[in-house]
Amino acid sequence: MTQPSLRDRYPGLRADLCAALAAALLVLVAVLVGRHIQDTYRTLFVHWPPLFADWDPHVGPGTPAAVVVAVAVAAYGPSVAARLPWRGLLLAAWATALAWTWSLALVDGWQRGVAGRLTTRNEYLTVIGRFHDIPAALRDFTHHIVSASPERWPAHIAGHPPAATVTFVLLDRIGLGGGGWAGAWCITVGTTACAAVLVTVRALADERLARRAAPFLVLAPAAVWVGASADGYFAAVAAWFVALLALAVTGRSVAWAAGSGLLFGLTCYLSYGLTLFALIGLAVLVAGRRRVRERPVLLALFLAGAAVVPLVFTLAGFDWWEAYRLLVTRYYEGVGGTRPYGYWVWANLACTVLMTGPATAAGLRRAGAVLARRRTTPPAQARLALLVGAALLALLIADVSGMSKAETERIWLPFAMWLLAAGALLPRQRAWLVAQAVLALLLNHLLFTGW
Repeated sequence: MTQPSLRDRYPGLRADLCAALAAALLVLVAVLVGRHIQDTYRTLFVHWPPLFADWDPHVGPGTPAAVVVAVAVAAYGPSVAARLPWRGLLLAAWATALAWTWSLALVDGWQRGVAGRLTTRNEYLTVIGRFHDIPAALRDFTHHIVSASPERWPAHIAGHPPAATVTFVLLDRIGLGGGGWAGAWCITVGTTACAAVLVTVRALADERLARRAAPFLVLAPAAVWVGASADGYFAAVAAWFVALLALAVTGRSVAWAAGSGLLFGLTCYLSYGLTLFALIGLAVLVAGRRRVRERPVLLALFLAGAAVVPLVFTLAGFDWWEAYRLLVTRYYEGVGGTRPYGYWVWANLACTVLMTGPATAAGLRRAGAVLARRRTTPPAQARLALLVGAALLALLIADVSGMSKAETERIWLPFAMWLLAAGALLPRQRAWLVAQAVLALLLNHLLFTGW
């Protein structure tokens, strides 16, 4: 009997490989063109375009653990994810993501990879002393955003609503001060995003697809920036907003809708750009529209929850819209006004490739094919593709806005977590997982990533 060819056993594999190759070529072109622009005009303000990184081949104490985790997940991740009880899978996914992210962070050592990340001159911990009176600091927040302001805020504080800074102030108040605790907070909370995405995929699509997505969410190249970046923490808050909304619209307790709204409000006060997560929330509502029509109280509870954080900050004296207007001014006064839009509008996507990996490029190709023939594909796959497509649309809007020129490998972490779920649509998962792991290990060992 003639053995079926690889093409017959895995239909679409050639197109998957072409998508991955196209993504790799995009990265190569972004590196070469970026190197030319930076060497010639010095307008990119990054040392290793398109990433905010420096060339620095090295190994560290996290190297052996990172290799072990990568080999274990690539070899056994798909089979273990298929067998574990559901709650056990969520716990195992989080624990493994923790191990992967910690080991990658510790490749750079404790101080350089974790404790020192949030203490540099542009980071949140540098202004803890200015928040000894939190209400007064919130009332005065917008007076220090633009470049000409007295005692202007460092870049990250000015670039985000104050919930981000207040988080680290509160950690300091309860005795968890300093860069070590702040880094541990971002890694510990940030890695829960993989569990939130799994909960959402199971609720909206089905459990089989969630189990297939799990290894890709765990072994994400994006973990290079989750450890230790505040954007990893933001990613988790945004992911749980979506997860709780998915639970609410698929027949679980309507109380989840209020919790989802509360987290969405917090998400918008952690990062201005994450208001675009409303598109992913809308995709959840579309997928669960029957339940929403039957229980309109869901939307009422969501909106009530979403009003809480904005109301608290507004009553405390912080004006979100005014702060955003002033941020735009500061952005164009600084490097944002110099970095060429014509390069970053597509090089940002190369950064996305590097944090999501070749498997995601192939998975997005499959998700697009599912949406194109959604009437003839399994409903679960169509709902997963809708979710992934909404995340990609949000990312593209952020891209064309011009407010994210460079450093998007960190800024877009919240969107990246949802793109990774497209790996559930891929055959030959172990081979793709190897590619994901190799990319992450190379990035972390050849480059020293900024922020």
